[in-house]
Amino acid sequence: MDAHHFLETLTIVLGTAAVTTVLFQRMRQPVVLGYILAGFIIGPNVAVPLVADRAVVQTLSELGVILLMFSLGLEFRLGKLVQLAPTAGLTALLQSSLMVWLGFIVGRLFGWSNVESVFAGAVMAISSTTIIAKAFDEQRIRGPLRELVVGILIVEDLIAILLMATLTAVATGSGLSAAEVAFTTGRLGLFLVGLVGVGLLIVPRAARAVVRLGRPETTLVASIGLCFGVSLLAHQLGYSVALGAFVAGSLLAESGEQEKIEHLVQPVRDMFAAIFFVSVGVLIDPALILEHWAPIVVFTLVVVAGKVVGVTIGSFVTGNGVRTSVQAGMSLAQIGEFSFIIAGLGLSLNATREFLYPVAVAVSALTTLTTPWLIRGSGAVANLVDRKMPHALQTFVALYGTWLEQMRSGPREATRGSEIRRLIRLLILDAGLLGGTAIGATILSEPTSRWVERELGLARGPAKIAFVGVSLVLILPLVAGVVRVGRRLGVAIAEAALPSRAGTLDNAAAPRRAFVGTLQLAIVLLTGLPLLAVTQPFLGGLAGPALLALLLLALCVAFWRGAADLDGHVRTGAQTIVETIIEQARSGEEEEEQGPVSQVDVSAHATRVQELLPGLGAPSFVELESSSPAVGQSLATLNLRGVTGATVLGITRKGGGFAVPTAREALQAGDVLTLAGTRDAIAAAREMLVQAGSSRPMTATDRAAS
Repeated sequence: MDAHHFLETLTIVLGTAAVTTVLFQRMRQPVVLGYILAGFIIGPNVAVPLVADRAVVQTLSELGVILLMFSLGLEFRLGKLVQLAPTAGLTALLQSSLMVWLGFIVGRLFGWSNVESVFAGAVMAISSTTIIAKAFDEQRIRGPLRELVVGILIVEDLIAILLMATLTAVATGSGLSAAEVAFTTGRLGLFLVGLVGVGLLIVPRAARAVVRLGRPETTLVASIGLCFGVSLLAHQLGYSVALGAFVAGSLLAESGEQEKIEHLVQPVRDMFAAIFFVSVGVLIDPALILEHWAPIVVFTLVVVAGKVVGVTIGSFVTGNGVRTSVQAGMSLAQIGEFSFIIAGLGLSLNATREFLYPVAVAVSALTTLTTPWLIRGSGAVANLVDRKMPHALQTFVALYGTWLEQMRSGPREATRGSEIRRLIRLLILDAGLLGGTAIGATILSEPTSRWVERELGLARGPAKIAFVGVSLVLILPLVAGVVRVGRRLGVAIAEAALPSRAGTLDNAAAPRRAFVGTLQLAIVLLTGLPLLAVTQPFLGGLAGPALLALLLLALCVAFWRGAADLDGHVRTGAQTIVETIIEQARSGEEEEEQGPVSQVDVSAHATRVQELLPGLGAPSFVELESSSPAVGQSLATLNLRGVTGATVLGITRKGGGFAVPTAREALQAGDVLTLAGTRDAIAAAREMLVQAGSSRPMTATDRAAS
């Protein structure tokens, strides 16, 4: 390739992208769509005298992926990633398993082979880091939502690497071997541990030394050089360049100079990221889209619906509120660069026919178009979901996060922690045995039936029936074991958050039952969906999905009963709190005449409420002043729970109080609101309800509220 040809391609790409992005900005549309349109215009499939070299565009787009991942890494120090692992990791596992299974089922419905359907499921499982990073930057999304989504994306990239290694083994005839998967996982873990361990010793110190030189161009060159170097190392060892770039950014973030580096890298990153989206548009072929329009439409709908549901459920059960969970689900409803790689892998290994790659490109392009609008509308959808939930479910979702928060912040007991770890190991063992037995029974069914027919003289039909019977005898106890261990694990976790007290009235019984039911439902989902994704290609049919559906249905019934009991418990508890506040306020008025209220008395009051009603977390009290923006608004209009995640348990008003107010209740100056929720939710609710800068003296009621 000569320099003139390269310059010509770069001119066409950037010139066309400049025109389309200006037009889309004028129309107030996402500029990503402008980039994709530019790629479509300069691609080989449109009769326009502007054709860019696809190979050059693809090479440049790789640089965009690397720099975008590098910038994301700069935002995430390694400690923050470790904190996100329990939530983001489990959410990524749940949604990836769901999408692999759904993709396989849809592929089989279109008549594709087993291997092609497995590749289709893998293509649909991984969301696009590049697309989401660009959309979040455009809409300036920061905070917990961005942290959660990026954490999920990083785990998905690791899952994609394992999927590619496993699919390669399957496509080349090596078979789906547990030893192969374990080896691949261990090798990846060793690579990451070694890279991070060595990097932490060298990179932060070197970065600080370079920044101290005071030369921005030196800092930029050194940072991007490190980024490309680690990306190349990852590529040479068979891993994703995006993963290497992210690790490089995270290592630089440990230096404390990430803001300066990010500011310098941003213009370069934005230019090459634009070329990446142009490259997506170049791949769009209208003829192939028309030829395969049916699977494209179906897979697009499956990707959007499946990822929204999977990520939302996974995010919620791991401790995020309804609003954050819905927003995360709607943000991740697309596929991207890894999908192209997996589809290309299947084609290169002759495991799939040529149709899968254009289907992946078209689905990626369509979901890229919908992503900005889904992200923009996610807040309104989250509010709608919150409003339409039954009251018992609203109460449950407001308190569920507080139970997880209590478990994480409670005292560490060695015996309880070791018991939880032991149960997790047992659960993994039972699930592994269940999956291995089911797959083994399917593989051995035909040869065993032939052997029985040949050696024992039994007809093929009865031989198969006997083999199925023996297999069920082995499998059903393992299924029961998974459910039993899941319940024991749920009870152990619930006891850590809401411990029972022998010999006294157990005020936490109703919350604990609801918590156990939710945990058991989550554990069966997190165990059952990966098992279903792995075993479905071997088992076929509906036996596996039907069994999982029956288990989930039974657990949902138990969960709903627990939520209804919890709602009654909360109503009673809220009434108790309101009456206690009124009594405290009356005694406070008498004490104000005699002298200041003792802070010890107020603390004792707060402690007493928590002891009486441990399942309500740490109720917080807020008095509305006349200057509060909430005065005069109804709870429905204010939408406090939908926006912040905190719920109003009760309102105390001069002349009397009442618990669990209706959504139509209008707030008045002087109302004392009893709030329940996580610490972050309570803090956000206070910010909405209390106007900053108030200088009114604190009364006895205020002291009780504090």
